[in-house]
Amino acid sequence: MPVTNLSLNDILSGAIWTMISVTLPILLTAMIVGLFIGILQTATSIQEQTLIFIPKILAVFACIVLLSPWMSTRMLVMTREILGQLERFIQ
Repeated sequence: MPVTNLSLNDILSGAIWTMISVTLPILLTAMIVGLFIGILQTATSIQEQTLIFIPKILAVFACIVLLSPWMSTRMLVMTREILGQLERFIQ
């Protein structure tokens, strides 16, 4: 059975949504911490440019550590779905 464009589009769409859902919590964490530190710098008139990096790195690392089981489960489900249909794509 030949692979239709619809099935390829479904696979690609699922992969893109998986990528977005896995990376979104990390990006939101970095954005919120950066915004908070920026507001804090503005309120206290501290203009040190390197102050923002350490809290952001620590927050992103903590987010990755806390969410890694969920992220790996989402990626494994997508990988199994793609590899489970691999024989359809080879023909």
